[in-house]
This record gives sequence, C-alpha cells and structure tokens, in this order.
Amino acid sequence: MADDAPTPIHLPTVLDGLAENPALPAGMVRRLVGYRRGFGHVAMRADLTLDVIEEILASGHHRLLHSLALNPQLPHTVRMRLAAHTDPAVRAALAAHARDAPRELYEQLIDDPDTRVRSNLAERDDVPADLLARLAGDPDPQVRATLARWWTQAPEAIRRALLTDPVDEVRAAACATYYARLPHPVPPPDLVTGLLADPVTRAGAVRHAILTPQLAAQLAGDPDHQVRRQLAEHPQLPPPVRDLLTDDPSANVRVGIFGRRDTPEPARHRIYQDIQQGKRPLTDLLNDDLDDDALLQQFEDHMAIAELHHLRLDWVTADPLPHLSSPYICFRRSAARSRTLPPDAVTRLLNDNDSGVRTTMATHAPHLVDPATAERIDREFQPDKKTNWRPAHVFTFPPQTLRRLATDPDPRMRSLAPRDLDLPVELAERLATDPDSMIRHAVARHPNLPVHIRRALLADPNERVAHATATAPTLPVPEMDRLLTLAGI
Repeated sequence: MADDAPTPIHLPTVLDGLAENPALPAGMVRRLVGYRRGFGHVAMRADLTLDVIEEILASGHHRLLHSLALNPQLPHTVRMRLAAHTDPAVRAALAAHARDAPRELYEQLIDDPDTRVRSNLAERDDVPADLLARLAGDPDPQVRATLARWWTQAPEAIRRALLTDPVDEVRAAACATYYARLPHPVPPPDLVTGLLADPVTRAGAVRHAILTPQLAAQLAGDPDHQVRRQLAEHPQLPPPVRDLLTDDPSANVRVGIFGRRDTPEPARHRIYQDIQQGKRPLTDLLNDDLDDDALLQQFEDHMAIAELHHLRLDWVTADPLPHLSSPYICFRRSAARSRTLPPDAVTRLLNDNDSGVRTTMATHAPHLVDPATAERIDREFQPDKKTNWRPAHVFTFPPQTLRRLATDPDPRMRSLAPRDLDLPVELAERLATDPDSMIRHAVARHPNLPVHIRRALLADPNERVAHATATAPTLPVPEMDRLLTLAGI
C-alpha cells in the first residue's frame, strides 16, 4: 500500500459503497459491522452469516437494524425477531420489504400498533387476502385509504366497504382516477349512482357511469374540472356535450376533448391553438391572491401544454398510418408506439423533427435501429422533464463506437464509453480524470482502471464518484483494507 495514497474526502460515503461491494471479504464484512457513522448498508448484504446477523441484532444501532430489516435475504427466524422489535421504524421497514414471507410474519405485523407498519402491509400484493381484508376495518383511515389505492382487485365485499367508508379520504382513494396498481377496480354497478352523487368520488365514478344525455349535461356543469375532464374522455359522450366542452374554461378539460377520436378536426385545431397561445412561465401563474382551487386550476392549465405533447392515444396507436404527418406531436408519438409499422414508416418517424417522436419510435422498434441512428437519437435527445433515462439505455453500441465516444466533445456521449469492458487502459484513465464528474462516475467501476487511478477516484470531491468507486468488485483487497483502517475499524 502506497504511503502517499490520498485519504478519501467523503470517507463515510466511501465505506457505504464498500458495504455494497459484492467482493468484500467476509472478515472485512465483520469489521464493517462495527462502523457507526454510515447508513448501515452492510446489513443489507446477501452474504451475511448467522453470527454476523447476531452481532447486528445485539448492536442496538438504529441504522444497522433498519438496514437489516430491509434485507430481502434474511432467515425467517430473524425476521420474526425483528417483527417484535421495540423500534417501530424497524418493524415498518420489515413490513415494506419482507417479500413472500411465511404467513406467521404477516400475522405478527397485521395488528402492529404503529400506523406505518400497517400502511406498509396495505401496499403489499403477497400478504394473504384474509389478513389484508382485516385492514379494511383498520381504526386509522390512512391505512384504509392506502389499502384502497393499492388493493385494486380486492373482493367485492372489501371494495364496497371502502367505497362507502364514512371518511372522505378513504372513499376518495377507493373511487379515484388513478390507483397505485393496475388493473383499475370497477365499482359494483349499484353503487355508481351514489358515487356520482358524492363530491369526493364523483370524478372517479364518471368513467363507470352509463352516460345518458341528461347525466352528461349535468356533469358538464360540475364545478370540479376533474369531473369534467373524465366526462370529456367518456366513450358515450353525446356530441352536443362534447361540443360544449370544447370551450370549457379549463384547459385540462379541453385536452380531454382534443384527444377524442370523434372530435371534429376544426375543433381539435382550435383547442390546440388556444392552449398553446396561453403558454406562460409557471412563475407568472403563482399569484398570492389565488385561493387553493384557483391555484390548482392555473397549474392544471399550465400542465395542459405539456400534455399536448405526451398524451397517449390508444386509438391512434391502433391505426397509426394516417397520423405519421399529424401536426400534433402527441399523435405522432402515439403512432410511434405501434409495433406493426412498416419499415418506411419507422424510418420516417426515426427522422421526425421532435425528439420524443424519434425516441418513442426507436424504443418500440430497436431491431430496426442501426448504431449510427441510435447514436444520433441519443445525442439529440431532449426530454420533456428532468430524467436520468436516455435512449442509449435500450441500445447496444459496438466497441469501436464506444471507444470513439471516449473522446467526444459532449460529456453525455463520453459517459457511454465505459460500457466497453475492454476499453483500453489509456482511455479508461483519461475518462477517470475527466473534468466532468458524470464521466468519472460512469467509469468509476471499470475493471481496467490502474490502482493509483482508483485511489484518486476514492478521494474524488464528488460523493457519487467516490461511492461508485468503492462498490467496484475489482477494487483490490489491500485497498479495501486501507479504507477500513483509515476509519479505525
């Protein structure tokens, strides 16, 4: 070990990364259990021995115990001990992550006095149905509402109980426009009338209603724009009411009409133009004089502009060819989701002037995308919102492309080069000293890095870079020992 090896600036973060390193020797795992400054990630390792688990249980250290409860590889006997732990956060972590456990564990947790524990169980799809059913009568409405959002295929008796719960929050979760899991539940037909009469369930009930002209006209005048939006998308919407909603004051509602198959083209174009012309920075809409409802309406109207770009229209995807040259981006994006397009149509959409259309087409027909096109689409990618995803995630680039990208002027493209596990040492070393931390992070786990470069990355000023370096299975064992020694363990 070199005496002049740099000391990591973010040593606790580096040790958290080391705890995740699959090549960490057993003796060093035990040493790391004695560390008390990190997040206790070592307790989440799949290779923990029973004696190490006993040390963690005996430690009383909250972060270690919490991480142990999150470990999906624990023996059942250990889980049962954690289920009786005095710290409710430990029990809540266990309830959230103990997948496919024996019934005995769920029986222990289902009546836990802590709401978080029972709420976490309500989100699970592997808890026995009779135990989940008990949560429909839980004394805490938060637990019942969580169950309503997540157990979408509950037996009818349970859905009825949740749909008629005395607490608004629970009924709203049971009859909503969005659920945490698919498929969405369908309320019993005899409850729909009552759900439509209830303001908190009305929006969620609209899609399940048999829409008569009288009911449609009534709902079109509802003060809740979410109700009117659901009405705008209803397949039985009468044309006169559709035409009325074309001029709805809510842009959110008008987007619903815009996306209908039966909307006349002049009306569709007018909606599109009106919404686009109303485009303003969101900061201009946040007026302190607005009440909560008005503020929400302003925000929804602002989001309508973005929705015109990413609206998914199944009827367009089912019949894509007429829409390849649509003036509406969401129509072309929906067409690009089709997996039955002929090659010439695929080529056309791969060259669309909208990044979202190109990306959608490329990800739905990757077998028709050559490396040069894949590189172009990724290079020109312009996401609608901040995201870590990029088109390159679905493509495999040949080594010669990746080595060329190692010296590309664009750091986004340079970050792809470490995908080549045989990247020459000189290129790997060049990337490891790149001024952009994104590049250093991308190459930090590369197997071809010299030891002195790994040491420099462990001492990198960027925490993510240092952490990633410590997780590399090719990190030399003497270097692992050096890090533990620096921490005094």
